Amino acid sequence: MTKNAIVLGAGIVGVSTAIHLQRRGRQVTLIDRKEPGNETSFGNAGLIQREGVMPYGFPQQLGLLLRYALNNRIDAHYHLKALPSQLAFLARYWWNSNPKRHEMITKAYAPLIENSITEHKDLIEASHAEALIRRDGWMKIFRTEAKRDEAFVEAAAWKDQFGVSYESLTSADIARLEPSITGNFVGGLRWIDPWSVLDPHALTRAYRSYFESLGGRFVSGDAASLGQAGSGWKIMTSEGSLEADDAVLALGPWAAVATRRFGYSFPLGVKRGYHMHYGVQGNAVLNNWTLDSERGYFLAPMNKGVRLTTGAEFATLEAPKTPVQLDRAEAVARTIFPLGERLDPEPWMGARPCTPDMMPIIGKAPRHQGLWFAFGHAHHGLTLGPVTGRVLAELMTGETPFINISAYSPNRFNP
Repeated sequence: MTKNAIVLGAGIVGVSTAIHLQRRGRQVTLIDRKEPGNETSFGNAGLIQREGVMPYGFPQQLGLLLRYALNNRIDAHYHLKALPSQLAFLARYWWNSNPKRHEMITKAYAPLIENSITEHKDLIEASHAEALIRRDGWMKIFRTEAKRDEAFVEAAAWKDQFGVSYESLTSADIARLEPSITGNFVGGLRWIDPWSVLDPHALTRAYRSYFESLGGRFVSGDAASLGQAGSGWKIMTSEGSLEADDAVLALGPWAAVATRRFGYSFPLGVKRGYHMHYGVQGNAVLNNWTLDSERGYFLAPMNKGVRLTTGAEFATLEAPKTPVQLDRAEAVARTIFPLGERLDPEPWMGARPCTPDMMPIIGKAPRHQGLWFAFGHAHHGLTLGPVTGRVLAELMTGETPFINISAYSPNRFNP
């Protein structure tokens, strides 16, 4: 008999996992309380980051930490009331960001990133979503020679060790590539390998449609109703009770709550982020996905307008929006690019699910048969959705995953 599986969470990770399970002969039901792609996967910079081999670490330099403590930056912001509940997570995050430990984590993390483009390519072609994709990389621009030169040295090391491609840009190159950008930028760096997505939400919807074309289905339901049923799992959905042999929790920042019900304690933190779409003034054009590196905001030319994205906000998952970073970023962005009016009725906010060792949690639940985890992708959820879906589906169906995923095992937190 065909084995059934339910995948809880219809973001890019969950949809990709559902596809790969359906391809392998499972009858899969994808479940979420909202339509696919409407939570964390909705808002991001729209990059499939083949160059992102090094996870974002916690600052180690005392001077930089003191500057962050002032809480007036674009790339990071925190809620003072939230810090006591997050201190344990932040301490472990800081400890793992030590240069030696961070180097070891990067080597373990790299295989996921190295296969991100090829695994997306598979699903993009299968879902006929090519019109949503650009294949010309992205660039970061620098205001100081010191930061520019530091980035060049780092990029050269990444190219040697991980095979990522880049080109160095002069100020004249920036003016040629982005004639509508002004300011005293001393140079830039363009990552060549990454792909960009003109509408991340539309990409998740395209993957969902492909999943359904394979025979899978999507229904509404709440992960809080998941429970064991004999040797399998059951959940209440909009169509009534549903039972399956296997259940996958791909719930992003809500995974910590869902797994706690079954006795697991994952140190999952969140980094919230904001975005807003803008029109442009006159005939201005933004040609490239562009990071103002020393200010910490991103400008992305998407189908819905120029999307401005912010850095990380450390707050509780349920706290009200405080888009102060967006306001700060917009004020700076308008000095270098002629942004027009805001196009969204209010700033979008999402939460990135983060582990203190900066690697996702992928694999079998240590103490439950038929329960599987796929969450904790931090800044690279969009990038790593398809490769995560493939390796987890391979593991669930008895195949040997095509890359070594032992470093991402749930057992490292819940032995």
